[in-house]
Amino acid sequence: MIDVAFDTRETSHMSVGMRQYVSELARRIPRVAPDLKFTTFGSGDNFDWGEHVAMPLEIARSRPRLVHIPSQFAPFVIPAPYVITIHDLIDLNFPQWTKPKARWYFRGAVRHAARHARCVITDDGATADDLVRFYGLDPQRIAVVPLGVDVPDIEPIQRTVPYVIYAGNRRPHKDLRTIVEGWRALDARTELDLVMTGTDEGGLHGARERGGLIFTGDLAHSDVLRWIKGARALVHAALREGFGLPLLEAVRMGTPVICAETSVPSILREHVETFAPGDSASLARAIERTLRGELRERAERAQRETAALTWDRCAALTADVYRRFL
Repeated sequence: MIDVAFDTRETSHMSVGMRQYVSELARRIPRVAPDLKFTTFGSGDNFDWGEHVAMPLEIARSRPRLVHIPSQFAPFVIPAPYVITIHDLIDLNFPQWTKPKARWYFRGAVRHAARHARCVITDDGATADDLVRFYGLDPQRIAVVPLGVDVPDIEPIQRTVPYVIYAGNRRPHKDLRTIVEGWRALDARTELDLVMTGTDEGGLHGARERGGLIFTGDLAHSDVLRWIKGARALVHAALREGFGLPLLEAVRMGTPVICAETSVPSILREHVETFAPGDSASLARAIERTLRGELRERAERAQRETAALTWDRCAALTADVYRRFL
């Protein structure tokens, strides 16, 4: 009999981080948990026939003891006991920036999936609190499993002008305007570029006498890591995060991290420099501190002390959740 059937779909509505999570767990769990008979399945995209008809039929035929749906995009009917991963409930925290269909989906379909799961896996305690607040879940049915990284030995981007970087998407809760304003508030004599991953969508503009706003365009993940490694700091102003994988990637490469208090996962809190959300002046002061080298020792210590936060660890802790609910 199959112990665990794992949904390996990497679908159109998943973020880059969610796809990486699926890929890493599917590859690593068989190695870190050889005692479990593990198989993968999945077909179709979100909200289509494959998700809501073909997948339940496949589950019913294979009759696994447990199913893992590693995102909120679950079939409405799952004919087996299951666990589900919900990385965040940002759409419920900020309904003013959420499309009506997404609000309905999180209030209805995701709530249904969470309340009927044996366990909900999430990345950080802040989302665990949201699961209790929005869905009324019993905390005993929530497992916090932090994400991991395995940073390759790569060469940093080399540029004549130093830079700080934001790596991520452009959703409104990311509060990119605070990053731009903080950068522009630096002393005019400070030579520093602000780099943002992705393309210029026309909504962000900024300039300084000695620095420019630079968009990298779409990059492979390995190239994003090279940009992060070469930065004087990674800056992050989000009003809320599920985990913020680039934060951990920066910490593991020894790059200082400056982020809003509301966006840092608890497992990294002592390792990063924080500022009040929306406070661009405090962000500017933190950037000035890292340019003076004041955050370097902390970043080096953080790099050493987070060495255990790997994808293998994430996979092993996930396998422990399976064993608890099999």
